Amino acid sequence: MCGICGWIDFDRDLGGPEARRELANMTATMAYRGPDDEGTWIDGPAALGHRRLAIIDIEGGSQPMTLQEDGRPMLVLVYTGETYNYSELRQRLAGLGHRFDTSSDTEVVLHAHSEWGHRDPRGAVNELNGMFAYAIWDTAKRELLLIRDRLGIKPLYYYPTQHGVLFGSEPKAILANGLAERIMDADGLRRALCSFADPHNAVFRGMHEVQPGHIVRVSRDGIQQMAYWQLSDSGHTDDLPTTVRRVRELLDDTIQRQLIADVPLCTLLSGGLDSSAMTALAARFSDERIRSFALDFVGYTDNFIPGPMCATPDGPYVQEVSKFVGTDHTDITLSADELMDANVRAATLHARDLPFTMGDIDSSLYLLFKAIRQHATVALSGESADELFGGYCWFHDPAFVQADKFPWSGGTWYDTDQYLDPDLVENLDLPRYLDEQYRKALAEVPALTGPASTDPHERRMREVCYLALTRFLPMLLDRKDRLSMASGLEVRVPYCDHRLVEYVFTIPWAQKTFDGREKSLLRAATANLLPRSVVQRVKSGYPAIQDPIYATMLRRRFTALLNDRTAAVAPLLSVDGSRALLDANIWQVERILALQDFLTDYNVSLRV
Repeated sequence: MCGICGWIDFDRDLGGPEARRELANMTATMAYRGPDDEGTWIDGPAALGHRRLAIIDIEGGSQPMTLQEDGRPMLVLVYTGETYNYSELRQRLAGLGHRFDTSSDTEVVLHAHSEWGHRDPRGAVNELNGMFAYAIWDTAKRELLLIRDRLGIKPLYYYPTQHGVLFGSEPKAILANGLAERIMDADGLRRALCSFADPHNAVFRGMHEVQPGHIVRVSRDGIQQMAYWQLSDSGHTDDLPTTVRRVRELLDDTIQRQLIADVPLCTLLSGGLDSSAMTALAARFSDERIRSFALDFVGYTDNFIPGPMCATPDGPYVQEVSKFVGTDHTDITLSADELMDANVRAATLHARDLPFTMGDIDSSLYLLFKAIRQHATVALSGESADELFGGYCWFHDPAFVQADKFPWSGGTWYDTDQYLDPDLVENLDLPRYLDEQYRKALAEVPALTGPASTDPHERRMREVCYLALTRFLPMLLDRKDRLSMASGLEVRVPYCDHRLVEYVFTIPWAQKTFDGREKSLLRAATANLLPRSVVQRVKSGYPAIQDPIYATMLRRRFTALLNDRTAAVAPLLSVDGSRALLDANIWQVERILALQDFLTDYNVSLRV
């Protein structure tokens, strides 16, 4: 896992001292993503930068990496992520005459493009199983390719310029170049205030994400996008026993692939079905005793208050799974003071790079990863199981399912009329924006095939599953990547294996919920690995601190902000309406505070 960045300018030689300083500045922003090594490559219109977190072939995987022909570089690669099937690809390429100087997966990707991607880059990237974001410069064609994994596990941004493009793993790498403007317009603010993934809108005006499953081609002729992967319906004909068995086979293979590392590895264990099954499989296939880590708060279990999203505390289930499976387990216990620490909140915002926040959930995850990094460099996590197997309550509540909108967008999360300036509310028109984005997403949903295609509920659940995987999951993957890489911790997500996603996505909803519960297939496929109490446990969300001291400290800071009319966020707010949030909506309070910090710390110019 690493950080990448670069600059292409077809009207300029980037070998001069000023351009080299710009590239050095861009590369330096990625230092925490890659604390082990640094490298740059510059030739004519192309300048590539790389920061490395060494995971595989620690001694031999330095980047940028070149593929030489007659002593001249033909392809130059900066790469972040992991290609889990690199050993098989290496053997195939060696059989075709390729020779390797390292044992890294990066070199395999480079040779894959030489062999299978010289006519169409999709031929190479479709061979890869993994999580990745990379840039490859063809010195002969004078062409840059930006490539992102199928589900968007690893981030990659780009910013078109007059004569080329800037790119980076995070916006901060692009913003370190003087050509990038720090402007948030009305569209950027709409994106900041709404919780769904939109790769076309990266908050900063003119900046975009490379879409998951896409390639961006940059040449003198301009910038073009092409898809190399998308969700589709190939038809599902397996009966229930065969389906359960196939899910287990895919999980077994995926976990084994993702245990490969030349550094210490662990799992994130919450005591829920997803993380417990993943940890049990890791323990089964690992040659060493697996380390596991869990999050806890001071007094959380003893004073736990059940809620609609979190019915039971994690602690007792974590301990039961650890004992049952035999992990070497550690709890990371946090306090309200730690979560409200100004340095922690600043570090969390800097890691996120964007004004999105889940409040103490973000801060606690950042601190959890920071603590884990003292013991391990790679962690396995359970993201995507809920989106893939139908774990959230909104998959199963008819009111959410049948609502003609993003199914997770109920409640007061989008109720901005109360606290935004009335003129701004009218200008942004968030209901219209949300509806447009929702309709756009629905238009992408692949049609059902087979007998289920005549069932209206099956058709709607296909839409809900698609929305979950393409508009909800990317937010969680981005959060996980940013907050883990802020401490140089690589987090792998086995449930995002594209083979598993492709298979489960096509399964009819009736079969996914054959026993009338959430995540029926995953439970059936892994029940023999786990204690019965964990198998039967109802879905419980990521824990939020319940200590009232935290809310008190948060409201105190929010009150001070509302009293400061020079605050960067002040022109956006209705002060009287915002004061009402103090007793009504702590999530919106967190959001406004994050927006204030973002505007200030990144020196953003508002153009709304």
